[in-house]
Amino acid sequence: MSERLAAGESAPDFTLDDAAGNEMTLSSLRGGKVVVYFYPAAATPGCTTEACDFRDNLASLGAAGYTVLGISPDPVAKLASFSEQEALTFPLLSDEDHAVAEAYGAWGEKKNYGKTYEGLIRSTIVVDEEGRVALAQYNVRATGHVAKLRRDLGIDQ
Repeated sequence: MSERLAAGESAPDFTLDDAAGNEMTLSSLRGGKVVVYFYPAAATPGCTTEACDFRDNLASLGAAGYTVLGISPDPVAKLASFSEQEALTFPLLSDEDHAVAEAYGAWGEKKNYGKTYEGLIRSTIVVDEEGRVALAQYNVRATGHVAKLRRDLGIDQ
């Protein structure tokens, strides 16, 4: 299991392709606050709920100075389809080899229906203006997570 990040640590930089095939680098967003959320698979019920929740709260997050990035191990083509189908207006990034998820502690042992396997752990990491972890949440629930995150960040409901 990869090591989880804690507040105050440097957030590992990364460069990943977005749903349009364009490269996005975390360090290019330095100077602003970034919500990096990891989700297991595009177009699945829980991940769709979470993505739409971020979409529906994007204006208030943006007004508070946050950029939202969603990261999954899905290929770019699947992200493009998912983004279009759900009218998502924030970048979805492809981490097919799950190297970024591992660097962020969002890849590890999971249990489902009595089976143990390696996979993506639904997680959210908030990165501050200097590129340091401000908040790290692991094993989050898809439903209600954005509302909890907003409370944790002190963003008005």
